[in-house]
Amino acid sequence: MKTLKLGTRGSALALKQAELTEAALAAAFPELEVERVIIKTTGDRRTDVALNEVAKAEGIWDKGVFIKELEVALEEGEIDLAVHSLKDLPTVLEAPFQLRSVLERAAVADAWIGKIPWNEVKKGSRVGTSSVRRERQVQFLKAGVKVVDLRGNVPTRLKKAATDADYDGIILAEAGLTRLGYPIEGMFELERHPLFVECLPEKNFFPAAGQGAVGLEIRRGDEETGRIVDALNHLDTWNRISAEREFLRLLDAGCSTPIGVWSTLTGEHLEMGARVFPEGPGSPRKAKASGVVPLEVAHQLFENLK
Repeated sequence: MKTLKLGTRGSALALKQAELTEAALAAAFPELEVERVIIKTTGDRRTDVALNEVAKAEGIWDKGVFIKELEVALEEGEIDLAVHSLKDLPTVLEAPFQLRSVLERAAVADAWIGKIPWNEVKKGSRVGTSSVRRERQVQFLKAGVKVVDLRGNVPTRLKKAATDADYDGIILAEAGLTRLGYPIEGMFELERHPLFVECLPEKNFFPAAGQGAVGLEIRRGDEETGRIVDALNHLDTWNRISAEREFLRLLDAGCSTPIGVWSTLTGEHLEMGARVFPEGPGSPRKAKASGVVPLEVAHQLFENLK
C-alpha cells in the first residue's frame, strides 16, 4: 500500500491515541509506512464558549465539533484513517464514512480530581466539567452542587483543578488520565498543589457510551485501508461499543445528550445498564438488560426504559 495517512487532533490525549494506533499498525504490518497528519477541529478552536454551545456558535451540526474537520480531510483524500476518542464520534455517521475498528478498550470510569475528596463534595461545592452527562449526574448524586464550565485539554483542566479557585474539583475520564501517565487513585501534586484522585464506579456514576475506546474511521468503500484497519479491531470492545452506540441510536441521542451507559462482557454474556436524563428538570430513567447478542441487548435495554 501507499503510505497510510493517519489523521488526529493535536491535543496530548489525541496524540497518545494516535501513538497507540501507530504501534498497533507497526506490530501488524511492519513494512507499512504511516504518516501522521494533525488537524485542528472546531471543538479545539472554540474554547471561548461552553462545549454544548460550540455548534450553535459555529452554525454546524451539534454532533460534529471534534470530528468535522477530520471527516472533511477523509472525504477529500488528505488522510486515509481518522483516529477518534470514540465517545466524540456521532452515533450515526454520514454516508461517506465508516467506523471500521476499535482498539482494545481502556478503563471506562470517570475520575474525580479535586482539592477535596469526592466524599466531601456537597451542596455549594464547585465541580468543573464541559459534559452535560457529567453535570446532570453530579447534580443527581450530589444535590446542591454548582457545576462550572471547564474547557481545554487534559493538562489544562488539571491545572485549573489545582490552581483555580473557581473549582473544588473536576471530572475527567480515567482512560485519559491513564494514557497520559497521571495517577488514578490517592493523591498527587501539581505545581505544589495537592490533588485527590478517585475513580467513580461506573455502576454508580455512569460513563459515556464508547468511553475509553479509540475508534478508527475510514472512507466507506476504501477496502484497502479497511483490510489494514480490520487487523487492529478488538472484538470484545467492538461488541460492547456496538451495543452502547445502538442504544444511543434508538434514543436518537448523540455526544451531548445526558445519558450514561455501562456494559460488562463475560465470555459471550453481555450486561448493560443505562441512566437517561430528561432534557429539562426531573429524575432519570434507568434500565438494565443482558443477553448474548449485543444489538438485541441494546434493544432490550431501550424497551426496558419504557
